[in-house]
Order: sequence, then structure tokens, then C-alpha cells
Amino acid sequence: MRIDKFLKNARIIKRRTVANEACDNGRITVNGRVVKASYNVAVGDVIEVVFGSRNLKVKVLSVNEYANKETASEQYEIIE
Repeated sequence: MRIDKFLKNARIIKRRTVANEACDNGRITVNGRVVKASYNVAVGDVIEVVFGSRNLKVKVLSVNEYANKETASEQYEIIE
């Protein structure tokens, strides 16, 4: 699954277009590397998202094509 779609499905970022723009602006890193929106997320990846002055670091636990509000947070765990 593409990283912009994962961020939207996991409800880390509200809209896929916003996630896509964050990737284009270099605010998304996976395992320490800046990635494009087309990067394929795998289980075990560590994603860091920069929201202004705040950083969010998560580890991918599962990649589900669809997620509702209750199961969205089960796809990742927050680190730090």
C-alpha cells in the first residue's frame, strides 16, 4: 500500500491529498529516509511525520486495505 493511502487509512493524516503534499515537501520519512507518496509501506517500517514543530514516530504493525475508526489505530504503535 502506498504511504499516502496508509497515513489516511490509519487516520494519522486526515486526507490523502494532505498526506501526498506532506510527502512532496519532505515531511515524511521511513526508516530514516525521506520518501515519495508512492513508497510501499511494509510491516515493521518506522514512519516519522513532521507536523510543524511536533514529530510523530510510529511503527507499522499491519497494512489493511480498509479500516474503520475502531481498527485504524491497530495498524501502528506510537514510538517515544
